[in-house]
Amino acid sequence: MKSSYIQLKIERTLIYIVMIILALVAIIPVYMLLINATRSTEQINLGVGWLPSRYTMSNWKILTGRGFQIWQGFYNSTFISVCTTVLNIYFSAMTAYGLFAYRFKGRNVIWGIILIIMMLPGTLSFIGFYQFMARIKLLDNYIPLILPAIAGAGTVLFIRQYMSSVLSMELVDAARIDGAGEFHIFNAIILPVASPALAAQSIFTFIGSWNNFFTPFILISNMKKYTLPMLVQTLRGDIYRTEFGSIYLGIAISLIPILIFYSFMSRFIISGVTMGGLKE
Repeated sequence: MKSSYIQLKIERTLIYIVMIILALVAIIPVYMLLINATRSTEQINLGVGWLPSRYTMSNWKILTGRGFQIWQGFYNSTFISVCTTVLNIYFSAMTAYGLFAYRFKGRNVIWGIILIIMMLPGTLSFIGFYQFMARIKLLDNYIPLILPAIAGAGTVLFIRQYMSSVLSMELVDAARIDGAGEFHIFNAIILPVASPALAAQSIFTFIGSWNNFFTPFILISNMKKYTLPMLVQTLRGDIYRTEFGSIYLGIAISLIPILIFYSFMSRFIISGVTMGGLKE
């Protein structure tokens, strides 16, 4: 009895140690980012610093100088990320519900295609995508950055698996008996039930869209349409000096909307956990 208690305590201690290590791995880079945002370029070049410095305002002046339109970048990134998230979550949830609730010919084939698409790297088709956008004259436009979000294979997979674990078809059948239409059932019943999965995928989609640099960099040429990551990259444009302090400050500022969005959406994850008992 005593040996099993000691073994349990050792296992618990090891779990705590691993969790602490993982927490440090996640926290230290963010901490260093915030610290470097307060340091000058010279201090950053000298080596790692663990304490904040006094050059935050200097970095801010450099950041907002040189024609750096930070608020325009905020607006552009917010517009793209919000539109992308809304389209991705709504239509992916609709697709997931259709694959889960309806039995039709070719259902398994469609599901297999979605799984195959998930395994293909996004850059594989980018050259063809760019050529297609050029032919229909949608370069330097936000449409190619937003509209493809409708086809979110990973989001469809996650939401469908969540629905299969918590959603009861008896609830849907009862709504049909009461005379509810399919779109009303989806919007009024399915979306609230799947809110934890939708909130989780909203966070991932928003962060992915907000931090996306490669696609906007290839498609957007007008500086007024630059996203925030693209604007931060312009601080490296000086061949004689790279303002690392300002770059770190710009990256740190770009984290603020992500934190706000996460804090807003995370409550839906927590409040929706109790819905898991619907299937039982």
